[in-house]
Order: sequence, then C-alpha cells, then structure tokens
Amino acid sequence: MNFTVIPAIDLRAGNVVRLRQGDYSQQTSYRVDPLRLAQDYAAAGASWLHVVDLDGARDGSLANFRLIEALAGTALQVQAGGGVRSEDDVQRLLDAGVARVVLGSVAIRQPLQTMQWLQRLGADRLCIALDTRQQDGHWRLPSEGWTQSEAPTLDELAPRYADAGAVHVLCTDIHRDGMLAGPNISLYTYLRQLVPGLQIQASGGVRDVADLHALRDCGVAGAVLGRSLLEGRLDLTAALKC
Repeated sequence: MNFTVIPAIDLRAGNVVRLRQGDYSQQTSYRVDPLRLAQDYAAAGASWLHVVDLDGARDGSLANFRLIEALAGTALQVQAGGGVRSEDDVQRLLDAGVARVVLGSVAIRQPLQTMQWLQRLGADRLCIALDTRQQDGHWRLPSEGWTQSEAPTLDELAPRYADAGAVHVLCTDIHRDGMLAGPNISLYTYLRQLVPGLQIQASGGVRDVADLHALRDCGVAGAVLGRSLLEGRLDLTAALKC
C-alpha cells in the first residue's frame, strides 16, 4: 500500500487557522493566503490537499465554499469537508472540482444514508471521517465540529462502513490534534486490526519525519499534516520522501 502525505488547510472566515484539540476558543491564525499556501504545497511536490471548513463543520453549512472551489482549481487534488449534511452538498463540492468529499457528522448520525451515498456516488469519491476522543473507556465519535456527543463508537461504526464498501477513512485523535505531541500509533494499529481492508488516513499530532515513518510502518495509508507545516517544524519536501 502506498503512503500519502497530505498537507491540510483549515479555514475559518476565509482565513487559515488551527485549533487546539478542536476547541474553537483556542485558535491560532496564520497570516498567509490559502491559495498561495496551496500553490506552495504543490510546488513542494504534494499531490493532495486536505481542506476543512471549520465554520461549516460547526454550523452545518458550506460556509467557505467559494474558497474551497478556488483551491480545487489548483494543481492539487482536494479532499474537502466540514458542513456536508446532504447529498446535494456532496454533489455541489464534486461539481466544484473537489476530488473527494469528507463526511463527518452525517456519517456518524446517519450511517445508513451515508452508505447509500457510497453506493450511488462511488466509494473512492468519499472519505468517512471517524474523528475520535477516548472517553469512559470507549473511542467516542463527536460531531458538529467535535462539539456534540454522539452514541456510536469507533468500534461500532468502522466495521459497518468497511462492510458497506467504504475505501477511505480519516481518523483524528482529537486529544492530539494541534498539539504536536506525536500521533497515537496504538490507536491506528488497533484500527488497522479492526478494519484491515480500509485505507486509513491518520491525523493529529505529527511533529516530524520520524512520526511519519512510525505511521507508515503501522500500516495506515496516509497522514494529514497541519500545524507542523504551518509553523515550519516539518519540511514538506522531506515529509513527502516518506
């Protein structure tokens, strides 16, 4: 299996930002143009870009749609999510040039509907986001930009999506997100054993090339990089060599 390094751009009100552990009150803003940043990532050799509409994730709308559409017009293949709640939302992003739509809250709250979309739209065009937080001994799956608790767990939903024909799953350890504390290798090792057929994208905590090697060695299909790139702690060209 190939290992793909995917730089990320998180958007809030059209600006590039990062949150700590998904907390909207703990935001770091970066004075960089999103389109220029995407072009820089492409120039460094990236082929994919992960885009999160943070406004949409919390409010249930495609708040940064025009900017996502512009990013999809760059040389990068764009994987985008945040605020996708209906099949019309999915189709709107695909029509705008997004290569793969990320389904988070809707995939947790309405799995049967989401599984129908996998069949109708094609599993390679959708990515199921099972972002998780350990609580009470279970890997919980919060929604609405990680602000709302939900009943299903990672152990319950991941196998259901594997059986339904999903291909791509994004899994963020929320406690590690934006913290530069290293990825949760044990979580991804466990998830790989739970659903060996899925292509898992790991997100949260990556600091350096050593972390990328550890993720690759545990068998995930790729890693999403945010803060480490934005703050110059990790060189994208070096990361891509993984």
